[in-house]
Amino acid sequence: MSDMNIEEKFRAVVRTIPDFPKKGILFRDIAPVLAHPELCMAILTELRNRWKTEKIDVVAGIESRGFLFGMGLAGQLGVPFVPLRKVGKLPGDTFQTEYQLEYGSAVLEMQKDAIKAGQRVLIHDDLLATAGTANAAADLIKQAGAEVAGFSFLIELEYFNGSDLLAGHEARVDRLTVF
Repeated sequence: MSDMNIEEKFRAVVRTIPDFPKKGILFRDIAPVLAHPELCMAILTELRNRWKTEKIDVVAGIESRGFLFGMGLAGQLGVPFVPLRKVGKLPGDTFQTEYQLEYGSAVLEMQKDAIKAGQRVLIHDDLLATAGTANAAADLIKQAGAEVAGFSFLIELEYFNGSDLLAGHEARVDRLTVF
């Protein structure tokens, strides 16, 4: 793997699981990546390099796989990390938004005091498919009066055209690789 670039190394380790969480879905599992600390550090360095010239005040990671690299990216950028969680997981007052997944619906929430009005927020998740979760995250950021500075993903499933579905936010969309 030493002769491969970061994208090739990442793709070589990601596991594809058919029919999960339901029949017809090809699940892209990043869990095997976590067994390679050097690869994880290289991914964080790559993500930092892609975003370091942007004005980012906060990184918001989407539950749960968005936490894995989102928090490290926030640390690399020297900004706070905010978790965006499934309903009922956060104490205190929250903003909530309901959204559709490719295999159902869900509610995402964020603590109301987590992000200040006017801050520029980078939304991070492991995977972009139909953009439902990313759009819900953007809605939460806007409810707080903040601005979506960009979207960061490890994987985009190209056949869903998720990047196109985020174009209305007028924010940069970046991903490490495409499947």
